[in-house]
Amino acid sequence: MNLEARYDRDMGATSDIPADWLADFEAAAQRPLPLRMRYAFIHTHKPGLDEGLFRAFDTMAEYRDWCERTLPSWLGYGRV
Repeated sequence: MNLEARYDRDMGATSDIPADWLADFEAAAQRPLPLRMRYAFIHTHKPGLDEGLFRAFDTMAEYRDWCERTLPSWLGYGRV
C-alpha cells in the first residue's frame, strides 16, 4: 500500500499534502536506515564553540561573560 492510500484511510484527504512531498517521503522511506541517518543531520559551524577543544569556568558568571564576548548573537547564548 502506498502512502497516499494509508493517508486516505487514516487521516483524510491527501489534497492537503503536495504530491511532490509525498513522492519525496516515499523515496526516503525506501532508503536504508544508515543512509537516512547520514542525511538527517547537517553540521553547522558554530563560531566560538567549535574552535576550542575544552573549556572550563569556575562560575556561571564567567561562562556568561565568555559567551557574550566570544559568541555571535545568532547562536542564542546572549542574555535577554
